[in-house]
Amino acid sequence: MSKTKTLYVCNACGHEQSKWLGICPSCRNYSTLEEKVIRPEGPKPPRMSAIIPDDSTPSPILLRDVPADDTFGGAGRKPTKIPELDRVLGGGLVPGSLLLLGGDPGIGKSTLLLQICRHMASEEFSILYVTGEESASQIKMRADRLGVNVPGCYLLAETDMSNIQAAVEEIQPSLLLIDSIQTMRLSELSSLPGSVTQVRECTAFFTYLAKQQSTAVLLVGHVTKEGSLAGPRVLEHMVDTVLYFEGDGKDAHRMIRGVKNRFGSTQEIGVFEMGETGLTGIADPSAYMLAGRPIDVPGSVVTCSMEGSRPLLMEVQGLVSYTNFGTPRRTANGMDYNRMVMLIAVLEKRGGFKMQTYDSYVNIAGGLRVDEPAADAGVIAALASCHKNKAVDPYTMVMGEVGLAGELRAISQAERRVAEAARQGFKSCILPQANKTKLRVPEGIRVMGAAHIGELLGVLL
Repeated sequence: MSKTKTLYVCNACGHEQSKWLGICPSCRNYSTLEEKVIRPEGPKPPRMSAIIPDDSTPSPILLRDVPADDTFGGAGRKPTKIPELDRVLGGGLVPGSLLLLGGDPGIGKSTLLLQICRHMASEEFSILYVTGEESASQIKMRADRLGVNVPGCYLLAETDMSNIQAAVEEIQPSLLLIDSIQTMRLSELSSLPGSVTQVRECTAFFTYLAKQQSTAVLLVGHVTKEGSLAGPRVLEHMVDTVLYFEGDGKDAHRMIRGVKNRFGSTQEIGVFEMGETGLTGIADPSAYMLAGRPIDVPGSVVTCSMEGSRPLLMEVQGLVSYTNFGTPRRTANGMDYNRMVMLIAVLEKRGGFKMQTYDSYVNIAGGLRVDEPAADAGVIAALASCHKNKAVDPYTMVMGEVGLAGELRAISQAERRVAEAARQGFKSCILPQANKTKLRVPEGIRVMGAAHIGELLGVLL
């Protein structure tokens, strides 16, 4: 009989070795090696290389001779009938694909799964909902509240992979929902559910099921306190699509953002509002984000950010307050802190504003986060407006990238941004001079160009 041996496995990357170290040799993280007892007498887990038949080895063919598959071109996609989700997925679910949906606890992941069942399940399109976190009666209570009572929707409260595989082979579902991957387990493994080994092997097994049955599989994943998906990093590499469900638990709006998509763009976002009847798509997020903004208040400026092909208007709020301390405080909410500090330095050096004795705060209203530099001009205008205690015209939109010399640099898709501002009822728009020369101005809005922040602030204030 073979002896039991001990391995030390990194809970961050899955690296294995025979001795404990304070730092993982693979990912260089500290105190991540955990002791695992390996019992060789147990059966081996079903790995991908072991379950593929030997007689199905494909022969290499020329790339030009590969037949086109309409599945990945869009014809084989199955729309979820939730427009905001279809936008992020690129048109719908692809048969045989593996999707991973992550989000904070209580953000609405299980609610979204039930709404997918409500819109998609039918006698021709069956769905198997596997829950490992709640009982069947708990899911039934939520389903009754959301009005999910459709044919073709099956529910299974199970965590063992062998029982799930038997249910899949019996029902042959078109869509398999797993809530969540951290609760699934292979009985052949001695480690606990949620460990690096269990998550990796269970995901590999679901990949095999998806390809073998041509079933779309949607996995729900937990996130860590840092905001990343729990489990090994290889988890995101194994799946076809990674979606993040974002939002503040204190606010009603939610966003789905794609960070990986083998069948579509990763630049799209879906905006939802959480209500008593579940998630409702917001077709006009610009109007939703600008609702309730203050009028004629210093420090409030509207700018525009591009989220994929969608222009999104948002309010940038700036607050400048005198301080008696030697080091002023800087706080950024919704944008990169270092970017805000750089813009404050540009405003002081190139704009002539004395900011070294003032605390500065920047907030993107609505819980949004802006990563593109097109919002730089909005931040500069909001801080200058509060510093001068002069309000910016509420029907004027400001956008542009600001350089270290104080220049306004050109931004992408300026015409779509201006068209969105005109559609929302704005009367004027200030943008970089380089964009104004080639811009087709829509009716009802006046466009002004500025080459420097001095010109920008001169027009606004």
